[in-house]
Amino acid sequence: MLQSLHVHNFALLEDAKVDFLPGFNVFTGETGAGKSILIDAFGLVLGERASLDYLRGGCDSFWVQAVFDIGSAAGVKALLDEQGIEAEDDQLFIKRQVTSAGKSRAYLNGVQVPVAIVKKAGSLLVDIHGQHENQALLQADAPRKLIDAFGSGKINSVLQEYQLIYQEFLQAERELAELQSDSTQQELLLDRYDWEIREIKNAALQIGEETALEEEARILQNSEKIITSVNTAHTLLGDDNAVLSMLAQAKNSLQTACRYDESLSVLLESMDSAWINLDDCCQQLAEYLDNSSFNSERAAEVQERLDLIYRLQKKYGGTTEAVLEYLRRAEAKYAELQDIASAVEKAAKKLLQVKNSLYKAAERLSVLRREQAMHLEQLITEHIHDLAMPQGKFMFAIQRSDKFSMYGCDDIKIMFSANVGEPVNELEKVASGGELSRIALAVKTVMRDMTEVPTMVFDEIDTGVGGVTARKMAEKITAIALKGQVLCITHLPQIAAFADRHIYIEKQSDGSRTTTELTVLDEKQRINEIMRMASGSNDSKAARDSAAELLAEAQSLKKRSC
Repeated sequence: MLQSLHVHNFALLEDAKVDFLPGFNVFTGETGAGKSILIDAFGLVLGERASLDYLRGGCDSFWVQAVFDIGSAAGVKALLDEQGIEAEDDQLFIKRQVTSAGKSRAYLNGVQVPVAIVKKAGSLLVDIHGQHENQALLQADAPRKLIDAFGSGKINSVLQEYQLIYQEFLQAERELAELQSDSTQQELLLDRYDWEIREIKNAALQIGEETALEEEARILQNSEKIITSVNTAHTLLGDDNAVLSMLAQAKNSLQTACRYDESLSVLLESMDSAWINLDDCCQQLAEYLDNSSFNSERAAEVQERLDLIYRLQKKYGGTTEAVLEYLRRAEAKYAELQDIASAVEKAAKKLLQVKNSLYKAAERLSVLRREQAMHLEQLITEHIHDLAMPQGKFMFAIQRSDKFSMYGCDDIKIMFSANVGEPVNELEKVASGGELSRIALAVKTVMRDMTEVPTMVFDEIDTGVGGVTARKMAEKITAIALKGQVLCITHLPQIAAFADRHIYIEKQSDGSRTTTELTVLDEKQRINEIMRMASGSNDSKAARDSAAELLAEAQSLKKRSC
C-alpha cells in the first residue's frame, strides 16, 4: 500500500510530501486549493499521460515519487523480477520526471523503465475512482464486465472455452464467404485458370533452360565478330609468309646446325613440337571456319524462346521454379472450382456445426451470468439500501442477442429504481448524479473483495450527496478501508470524520507566488477543519462542539466496526 507521496514543481505543488497510513486517509480543503491536482500527480506517477501544462512556471522539470509497501503484492514482485529489479525491504519507489523539453522518464527503484511497465505496476497497486468512473457504469459493456469480474471464478473458464469456439466460428465464416465469392465467379475463374495452365504447360519449361539459351544467344549475336577474329588468327598462322611458314624455315636452319652441334637437338625438338601444335591449331581453325555460318533463323528462335521464358517468369513469380509452383496451385484451384458446389456445401455444414457448438457455449455462459447477476444485484441492492435509498432496486436485465461477439451473445443492462412505486428503468435514464455516486460506491464495496489491489482512491465520490446519506457513504468507505487502504478527497464533514489520517490542502501566497501546502492535522486541527466544512465561517462554540461530537461519534463507530 502507499506509504508516501512526494510532488515537486507540479502546478501549485512546489515541494509537497505526505505520508499515509493503512486504512482511511482523507484530503479536505477549500475549493480550488489543489486537491484534484494532487490526484493528477498521483495518476502521473502511476503511468498516466504526462503534460507540460503541469510544469510550474520558471522550472526546468517536475517530478513525482510514490513509495509503496509491496510485502503482500505478489504480482508487483513478479513484475519486478521480470525486469531484473530488486525490492529491498519490500519497498517500491516509483518516480516520474518530465522536463521542460517534454522528455518523460520513469523509474522503479532507481532503474529507468518504459512508462508501460510503470502503468502495469500501478494497476496492480492502486484503483483510482473519480467522477468519470461513476459515468463508466453507464457504458454499454459495464454490466457484462461487472458480472464477469464478480463471478470470475466460475465464468472465466467457460468464457475462454466460448472464445476459442468463437475464433473457429469466425474462421469458418471467412472460409465459406471466400468459397461463395468464388462460386459467383466460377466461370470466369475457370476460364482464367484454364488459360494460365495451358499457357504454362505449352511452354514446356525446363529448370535451367534459360542459362543454356542465354549462352547460345550470346554466341549467335556475336557470330560475325567471332568468324572475323578466327579467320585473322588462321591467316596469321597458315599463309605463305605466316607463322607456320617462318617456323618451318627456322626449323630447317636449326636442323642444319644440329649436324655440327648435337646440343642444339633439344631446341630442335621444342621447335618441332611447337610447329606440330600450331599446325594442329591452324587445321582446327580451318575446320571451325568451314563449319561456321551465321544462322539468323536460329538466333530469332533462341531469342523468341528466351522472351517467352522471361514473360512467364515475370507473370508468375520471377523464376522458372516459381512458375512451375504456380502451375501446381492453379491446377489444384481449377480442380476445386470444378466441384465448387460441393465445397460450398461442405463449408456451410462445417459453419453450422461450429455455430451449434458456439450457441451451446454461449448458453452455458449466459446461465452462469444470470446466476452470478442475481447474487451480485442482491448484494449491491443491500448496500444501496444502506446509502439512504431503502426502496432502491438494482437489477441486471439480461437478454439473448441474435449476434455473437467475443464475449457471448448477452445483451445486459443495469436497471434501477430509487423509490417505491417507480418502475424499474435503465440506469442512465433514471439515476441522478447523487444516486449514481451512491450506486458506484455500492458497486465498489461489493467488488472490493474481487480485487487484490491494496489501495483505492475516491476522488469526490460524494458529488450530490449530503446529510444522512453522507454518513452512510462514510461508513461504506470505512468498511472498504478495513480491508485495505483508502485515499479519499471529500467536501463532506461526515466522511472526513471517519478518517484515520486527515490531510488538509491549503493554497498560500506570499504576494509573488502561489503554492499548495499539505498538512497532516492533529485532533484539534481536525475539529477546526470539520467545523469549517460543516458550518463555514461560523466559529461558535456550538459549531465547534458539533464538529467534535461528529468526530468522536465517527471514531467510536469505527472501533465498534473493527
